[in-house]
Order: sequence, then C-alpha cells, then structure tokens
Amino acid sequence: MTDRPYRSALYIPGSKERALDKARGLPVDVILFDLEDAVAPHAKAGARQTLAGCLAQGGYGPRLRVVRMNGLETPWGVDDAKAISVMDCDAVLLPKVNGAADVDALAALIPDKPIWAMIETPQGVLNAAEIAAHPRMAGFVLGTNDLAKDINSRTRAALMTALQMSVLAAKAAGIVVLDGVFNAFKDDAGLAIECAEGRDMGFDGKTLIHPAQVAICNAAFGPSEAEIDLAARQIAAFEATTDGVAVVDGKIVENLHIVTAKATIAKAAAIAALEA
Repeated sequence: MTDRPYRSALYIPGSKERALDKARGLPVDVILFDLEDAVAPHAKAGARQTLAGCLAQGGYGPRLRVVRMNGLETPWGVDDAKAISVMDCDAVLLPKVNGAADVDALAALIPDKPIWAMIETPQGVLNAAEIAAHPRMAGFVLGTNDLAKDINSRTRAALMTALQMSVLAAKAAGIVVLDGVFNAFKDDAGLAIECAEGRDMGFDGKTLIHPAQVAICNAAFGPSEAEIDLAARQIAAFEATTDGVAVVDGKIVENLHIVTAKATIAKAAAIAALEA
C-alpha cells in the first residue's frame, strides 16, 4: 500500500451522483467516498446504492477508492459494512477507531478488504500503535476537526503531539498516514503552509474537502524537480565512490541518504505513471 503516491485524498459525498461522476476526472491520488459526515441520516440507505452503482460503473482509473462508512455503533454501520463488502473499492475507512477491538469488529464483517482507520479521538491517538499494528490495518486518516473538538483546542499547534504520535505509529507499522483537512478552502496560502508542515512531519498526503485544493496538495507532497535532481546526483556520486561515503553539494552522502534518494526517485516515477 505504501508503494504508490497518496499526496491528495479528496472526500466525495456518496449520495451525490454528480460529484461522484466529476471525481473520475480529478487529478487526485485517493478518493474518499463518504457515507458518514457528508450524508444526511435520511439519505444513508440511498447513498449506499448510489455509490455502489457508480463504483460498479468504474471510470476512476488508477485512483485509490476508499469508502468511509458510518461507525458500527451507529444505526447505519452494520448495513454500511455489508454493502461495502461487495462494492468495487480498494479499502474501507472506519471512523472514530479507539483501539484494535474496533478493527476486529469490522474485520469480522468485511473479511477481504484492507481497513483504514480514522484517528480522531484522544483514545485513538493513545492507542495508535496498537491500531497500526493490527494485521488488517493499511492506513491512518487524521480527523483533526473531531480531535480538536474532543480536546477543546482552538489551534493546530495543540494537536502536534497527537499528529506526531499517529505518524510514528503508522511509520512503525509501515502503513499509510494522511493529514487532516484544511477547512478554509479558499485560503490557498494557508493550505500551502499546512501542507508543507504536514509533509515535513512525515505525512504521506493530506485529506481535502474541495477540488480547488488538489493542485497545492499534490505539489507539496510530491518531490520537486530540485529534490529529484539532488536524489539522482546523490545516487550517482555514491555509486561512483569506493569507500561508502560521497560528497554532494558540500554535504556527506552515506547509505542512509541513498535510501531516501531512491525513495524520492521511485515516488516521482509512481506519480508520473499515475498521471500518464
């Protein structure tokens, strides 16, 4: 699951056929088809049918198709799980995961699809390592709005410990981890700052609420031309040396730097293949 790009993950309401159709042409890496927050209670059953039909129709190309269900504790969760188990999607996203037992409960209902977890509660953050280590777990999505509500914070700075704990847990388990949404969808400068911050923290990409945010997100989480050039020069210099240490742009290059450089080149190639 970590060999492909996850720069941008756009939420699309599962009840809106027009939006589901438009998503087929958007340059996103991941589509988060939403049956939870984006769908009103009276529209839940219809949304399942609409989404299942659109997925069966196809046309989403190489984009990863992840369906966010309602929690199993809600009146809609079990029916969502049954419907998703036969949908043509790549993974299921479970909201408000507090521990591995929540993943066990969903795994019993959906035996053959990768499971992603919304990390959006204090308990979920504290149990992030346990959740990430679950054998069915393939990805984390940070629910920063719910998390901020639960801890009664007003700034992203107050979430930093939770964000870093989630990233560490995901990286230790080798799974994907995506940053939360940026609510001010018309504030391009603010989005760029938060994307850069998330990228520097180690997130693989960011969740988005509007198609206008995609280009900024893709640029932030994809390697720049300068980074690709540096990676290529580091690899060439290291391969040419005989003592296991090279110097590029006045800086020491060792094997650990080559691991990162090769990952950069591979990510650039994966992005090019996705956008071809």
